[in-house]
Formats: sequence, C-alpha cells, structure tokens
Amino acid sequence: MNLRRQLLVVSLLLLSLPWAGCQFIREMEGAMRNGQEQSLRATAQAIATVLGTQQELLYPIAERRHAAADERESLYAYPTSRPVYLDGYADGWETVRSSPCNLNASATLSVTCQAQADDEYLYLMLKVTDPEVVYHNPRLSREPNGDRLILRLWQNGRRQDYVIATTAPGHVRASAASRRERDIEPGDIQGYWQDAIGGYTIELQIPLAYTGGRLGLYVADTGRERARTTRQTVGNISPLDSTAPPWLISSPPRLQALLAPFRRQGSRIQVVDRNGWQIAEVASNTPQQQRAGETFWLLQLLYRSILSQDTLASLHDTPRAGKLEDAEIRSALSGDLASQRYNDPDNTGSTIQSVAAPIIDNHGVLGAVIVRQSGETYLSLTDRAFSRLLAYSLSAMAIAALGLLGYASVLSWRIRKLSHAANNAIAADGQVSNSFPRSKARDEIGDLSRHYARLLDRVREYNDYLRTLSRKLSHELRTPIAVIQSSLDNLEHSGADAAQSDTYLQRAREGLSRLQRILKAMSEANRLEESIQNNPLVELDLVPLLTDVCEAYREVYPQHRLALEVQVASAPVAGVADLIIQALDKLMDNAASFCSEHGNITVHLREEPGYWNLSVANEGPALPAGIKDRLFEPMVSLREQQTGSVHLGLGLHIVRLIVDFHHGRVSVDNLADDSGVVISMRLPRQ
Repeated sequence: MNLRRQLLVVSLLLLSLPWAGCQFIREMEGAMRNGQEQSLRATAQAIATVLGTQQELLYPIAERRHAAADERESLYAYPTSRPVYLDGYADGWETVRSSPCNLNASATLSVTCQAQADDEYLYLMLKVTDPEVVYHNPRLSREPNGDRLILRLWQNGRRQDYVIATTAPGHVRASAASRRERDIEPGDIQGYWQDAIGGYTIELQIPLAYTGGRLGLYVADTGRERARTTRQTVGNISPLDSTAPPWLISSPPRLQALLAPFRRQGSRIQVVDRNGWQIAEVASNTPQQQRAGETFWLLQLLYRSILSQDTLASLHDTPRAGKLEDAEIRSALSGDLASQRYNDPDNTGSTIQSVAAPIIDNHGVLGAVIVRQSGETYLSLTDRAFSRLLAYSLSAMAIAALGLLGYASVLSWRIRKLSHAANNAIAADGQVSNSFPRSKARDEIGDLSRHYARLLDRVREYNDYLRTLSRKLSHELRTPIAVIQSSLDNLEHSGADAAQSDTYLQRAREGLSRLQRILKAMSEANRLEESIQNNPLVELDLVPLLTDVCEAYREVYPQHRLALEVQVASAPVAGVADLIIQALDKLMDNAASFCSEHGNITVHLREEPGYWNLSVANEGPALPAGIKDRLFEPMVSLREQQTGSVHLGLGLHIVRLIVDFHHGRVSVDNLADDSGVVISMRLPRQ
C-alpha cells in the first residue's frame, strides 16, 4: 500500500470531527428553523393585517376584486424601474418571461407576448411566427390590408380597439379601429415593427392609463391575393369577442411602497391576488452576507450538505409568468396560514423557508402575503452553538493528531534510515558500495530506496567505463600513430626514390586523418548537445523527408537492400529537419555496419497514440543480454570488425541527444525472430 493510501486510512480518524459537529448541528438546526418560521409567520401576518384594511392597494380597479375567473389568458407585466428603449429587437427582454397568447394558434401562425410596466407605461414585445409576412399596401385601400396587430383596451366600460399596421419595417403608431374616448390619443401607442427569422417582432409602448386594467390582442394574418382577406387570427382574444378583454396584471406603485419598509437582508416578500397573480414583490438589494461563525465555516458548508435527511422540493419558476402556484400559497388563498421549506437552487445544501398568510377582509380572502428567507440567515445567530461545536471538534482533532503523530514518527524513522544508507553509499576513496539496502516496501519510500540502488548501479558502471576508457582510446590511437611513425621512418630511409616517398607521405596523411576523425568523433556529441539548443522547432512532415533521404541511402549503401514502409499519408511533427536527418544517418550507418552484404534494412513509419514511430531495422546478429539499457551511452560499441572508420560508440548517443531535444523517446530491441535489431525513435505528433 503506497503512502497516499496509508495517509488516507489514517485520515479516516478525522471522521470523528464531522460526526461530533453533526450531532450538535442536528440539535441546533431544529430549534433555529422553528424560530425562523415563527419570525416569518409574524411578519407575514402583520403585512396581511395591514393590507386587509386597504383593499384599494390590491385592487386599484375595484371590478377585479369580485370578477369571475376568465378562461382567456391574462397578460402579466413585470415591474421595471429601468428605461426601456424601443427598437423592435429583443435586447433587454432576456429576463422577462413570456405569456401565452395562442388562442386559435396553428403550426404556421403563433405569437408570444412579453410585458413590462413602470409607473406610466406598459411595454410589450410580441414575437410572431408567420412564414409569409404581408405588409399594408396603401394602393389597395386606406384601411389596413396586410398583416396587423389589434389591441383591445378598456375605458369607461367600453372597449377601445386600435390597429398596428405598416407598409415596411420601422416605426409604427396605432390608429383607432373603433370609437374612442376624447382624452385618448392613438398616436401615443407607438413602437417598432421589425422583420425576424420566420416572422416579425413588434415592440410597443402604451400609456398604462389607456388600458383601463385590461388588455386583449390578436394578430391578423392576411393572404397575398388582391382581396387581402384575413386567413387566420391568433392572440388571447378573437375578433368576435364582445366581452371585456382579459385583465392586465401589473404591480400597483402604492403597494410596492407600502411593502418597502418590511424589506430586510436575505428575505423576499411577495403579494398575490385571490387568483394567484403576483402583484407586488420586494427583496433585499444585495445577497445576504452569511456569517457562518468565527470558526469552522468551511466545515459548516460540508455539514449542511450532508445533514439534511428530508427530501425537499426545489423552488423553481412557475409554468405561467407571474402566477404563483406553490402549495403554501394555495393553502393561504383557501384562508389558512401555511409554511413550506424548499431546497435553495442557488445555494447547494441550503434551504429556503416560505410562509404564506391570507389577506382577509369582511368579505373573504383578498389574496396572500408570502415571506421567504434563506435557511442560511439564522446561522449568523449561532455563536454559542458554534462554541459547543468547537469543543466537539477539538476533541476529535486531538484524537486524530495523536494518530497522525505516531504515524509521522514511523515515517520519519524510515526516511532517516534511507538517508543514512545514501550517505554511506560512496566511500572516501570513491568506491561505490555494493551493499545498499533495497527496501521491499510497496510505497513511495520503498520505490525511492530501489531507485537509489539502481542509480548507484549506474554510477558503478560509469566508473568502470571511465577506468576502461584509457584502454579503449589506446586501442583506437595505437594504429594511426604506428602508421604515421612507420611512414616517417621509411620516408627517412627512402633516399631519393620519389615514388616511395609519395607512398610513405600518403600513408602518414591517412594516419593523421584517422587521428583527426577520432578526435572529431569524440567531440561531436558535445558540440551537437550545445548546438541543437539554437535550432528553433518548425512544423515539418516526416513522409516526404523519409522519401527523399531513403533515395539517397540506396545510393550510399548499394550493397544492402533498403526498403521504406510508410503506413500514413502525412506525419506532421515539430522538429528540425537537419537534426532528424542526422539521427537517421547514424541509424543507417549503424544498421549497415551490422547487416550482412545484400541483407535487408527497413525504414518504417507508423502511427502510435500521441507519437510517430520511426524505426530502422536490419538483419544481423541479435543484441546480447544486458546491453539494451547501455547502448545509448557514450563510448559503448559492439562493432567487432575493424575497418577504416572510427567506432567509439558515439553514434547512438548522438541519436538519443537529438530525440531528447524533440521531446521524444528512443529504444532498441531484437526482432521477433532474433534475426536482427530494430531501433525506434518516437517523436510527438503535432
């Protein structure tokens, strides 16, 4: 078991801390929740008592107080204090829910209506779905003969019809379609008509006093034939309705002003009429800044998410704009004081307490007052409760601390033991100890011990390499020095024979050239390691690069059969083409050295997850055991034949430097049938 899992097991002791906290919070929450509910009940009843004596605040139009339920859709206007800029587009209406106005709607014609109201005006946004928009043509008639909107208002017990039509998108004004009152100017009803995908939109401003508390509307869809007959209408009324239009529900300013003094942080007060329509709402201007106590506020957040065992409904928007239909509201409209608790959709783990009180006068229920408050509010009053929670928590933490202290002691002992072994791993004379302890523990400290042991093995091998380096250099330098020495001696005794002198000079030059190649090979790796850092990576494709270099290799190595196998159409990488070609040169030179004459050498490119695998395989002797891990180190060579070339074992080391620069990996392995060796470069895909 690794250390992380061991610490996890030990940390389970900390479960005693939330357990202790949960026990107290279970005791605390019930009492505080009951206290909050009683406070909200008192507030709701006080407001309901005041409103019960002022019926005109709820129903500025007294007729609506006793009006029977209307099956037609009433329009609900959300209160707004911000200016509404008319342009015919839906910008600024995103937060306003729409009311259905689809009496007689069809698949090709429908309308949705959004409404807002301030102290003076009613604002409408109508979105009409109509695949064929027909505008008014004044050449056919003076009366509107295209698609149009009819508004039905109410004044002095009489309906007032106004029509909105236009010859083209843009600014529109209403015109009277029936006998109107003298103090009403149809031109005050104005707005914008704009084309939209699949139809059009109309944004209107109507003086609130013109409506008389009622508003009906319908859209008339007209055909393109010369007669311009109305094919269909859709809205919340029909053209043949002879009764008063449906009610327009809005918030009376005086009612809003009366509720304002009851506003407090973290609460919301709503008033609904007897049909459940919201006619007033006040809420705190800023979110409640919860004070979760002086200590353990983070733990409290966790506790409140796990303590509640009740299955509570979430408080969501009602299906119909402006109409509240929650269970406690229905009870209040029946004359009963009711309360309900909900999950807070905006605060996971928190609840909302809702209380609804009926508004009653001598004639019955006028409506209801709803007061809602977050359950997090009362937590700011729990200082004494949290002091008890602190006591529980400290006790649990003390137990956990003792357990962790004991475990830390064991851990510290193991680390000190490993440190002592590492300190004694190398003797004063530089000899690496063979007795470094390898831990059998299956955790991070055990892994570290084994990694140290492997590291010391590598250091020991490197020291052995340094001790044999002089012998390798002596072997490589002996032959060219002997050639130069013998050539100079022969040249000294050759006399005047010019032909022999030239021969001896040529041999001396060849020996000197060999010495130069040896020195060049020894410094090539260091120079390459320094120079590759100055090469910027660019995007290049391996497929055409391999195609070109393999053609050249066939001419350089005619004694071998060279094959190129590419399994992809393109292989983009971020790299340096010259360096990749240099690495391929080293691999090809290595493959040609070990491959028998007329043997096969295969260059293969294939795709792997996250990499391009570029490999060079050659027929020949297999790798001996134990050499794979050291083959890419400098001065390691397996070439047994002695040729005119210098083989100091630096070629594959250079390949590793180039692949490391490209953030790739290089590996070597025997072929599956041990008929040769394959060296693979894995370069990251672009």
